[in-house]
Amino acid sequence: MTSSTHAVPEMETHAELALEGVWRVVVLNDPVNLMSYVVLVFKKVFGFDEQTARRKMLEVHEQGRSIVWSGLREKAEAYVYTLQQWHLTAVLERDETD
Repeated sequence: MTSSTHAVPEMETHAELALEGVWRVVVLNDPVNLMSYVVLVFKKVFGFDEQTARRKMLEVHEQGRSIVWSGLREKAEAYVYTLQQWHLTAVLERDETD
C-alpha cells in the first residue's frame, strides 16, 4: 500500500509540470478559408491591427503555419477552441524553448 501512496504525488507532479510553461497557438494553412476572412478572424479574436493580422495571415499562407499567440496553457486552449469555432485550423503546442 505504501508504494501506491508514493505514486500519486509523482503523477500529480508530472501533470502539473505538463501544464506549466509556455504554450503556442498555431494556425495552419487550409484550402478553404479566404485570406481576407483569416485577417478578419485574427483582428476579432486577438485584437490585432490590420498590419499584424495581414502579416500573420501571410505566414500561414506562405509557410503553412503561424504562431499567433503564446502564453499559459489555459488561455492558449481557449484561443485554439475559439479559432476552431471560426473554422480555422488551429493547434496547441508546447514551446520547447521555455
